[in-house]
Amino acid sequence: MEKKYWYCIDDVHTIDSPALVVFPERVRANVQTAIRMAGEVERLRPHVKTNKSAEVTRLMMQAGIRKFKCATIAEAEMLGMCGANDVLLAYQPLGPKLQRLVELVKKYPATRYSCLVDNLSAAEAQSAVFAEHRLNVPVFIDLNTGMNRTGITGAQAAVHLYMACSALPGIEPVGLQAYDGHIRQTNMAARTAACDAAFLVVEKIRSELEKTDLPAPIVIAGGSPTFPIHARRKNVECSPGTFIYWDKGYSDACPEQDFLPAAVLITRIISLPAPNRICTDLGHKSVAAENELSKRVFFLNANDLMPIGQSEEHLVLEAPEGHGYQPGDVLYALPFHICPTVALYERVLTVENGQLTGDWKNVARDRKINI
Repeated sequence: MEKKYWYCIDDVHTIDSPALVVFPERVRANVQTAIRMAGEVERLRPHVKTNKSAEVTRLMMQAGIRKFKCATIAEAEMLGMCGANDVLLAYQPLGPKLQRLVELVKKYPATRYSCLVDNLSAAEAQSAVFAEHRLNVPVFIDLNTGMNRTGITGAQAAVHLYMACSALPGIEPVGLQAYDGHIRQTNMAARTAACDAAFLVVEKIRSELEKTDLPAPIVIAGGSPTFPIHARRKNVECSPGTFIYWDKGYSDACPEQDFLPAAVLITRIISLPAPNRICTDLGHKSVAAENELSKRVFFLNANDLMPIGQSEEHLVLEAPEGHGYQPGDVLYALPFHICPTVALYERVLTVENGQLTGDWKNVARDRKINI
């Protein structure tokens, strides 16, 4: 009898392709693994940018997770709709985004919304808007610990900004965010050394702030690669995101983490344009395409195929001599980068015990839900 692999779907012939399929039991297992790694559920603040789904958010909440991080107003609204207790918009809102955050705070008063700030002019703009609406919104100082994308650089500058925010109406500095997404060495010792070195400035800032009469700052640190490192620190909230579905990229880069791939792409062979050529319907509208061609997708049931070309609706593969692939054959694949892959799909299909059971809408993939 042919072995049935975890990703196989009994009624796959009913699924139009390309499609993104999620396995809820694996999602639940990943949530429990994250809680176990953190030691206490209160230390987890997962980022929902990966799943963008109310159903997944509720699975995490059922496991006791109450704090979340997000990147967009739509994601923040989805969390409010789910009744999340504590939501950090891990972005510095300005202009229309700032006005939308005000609307969110007012619409979902049971959710404690906070946001980021990394410079005084942005803090003053936030202060003016929040104070005008008689709000007092918590803010986290965004620290640049080497990512060089956003964040204030240097301990002294960060302390000065924190103190300046404490004197402004409408905002209340409550903590520090240190996202270190640039640290992703496969070698765990090298990754740990780099992470510890980058975190020194955070410890210095926290130490200086603890000398003031302000409450001790909350520290939110890391993403998926540095999650196991920050999980060993005291008084740090961890905010992995990719763990919920995992992917081929992090499976290769972070072999020390026991998360399970929980999302699979379904694609079909649609043409055999040459003896050693196969064409599938997995174009770059259907899988994250920011990596080079060989690092976009990994075929679970066809690892002898090599990508040689991709366009909007097609992925062309080179097959070995004498292959037996035929048009209509179903291929199961892991994306290398699941987060932007999810954003390409309005919904994911759910499969349990090999059977298609329904779908979860990726409601927060849109730029706007209601607000």
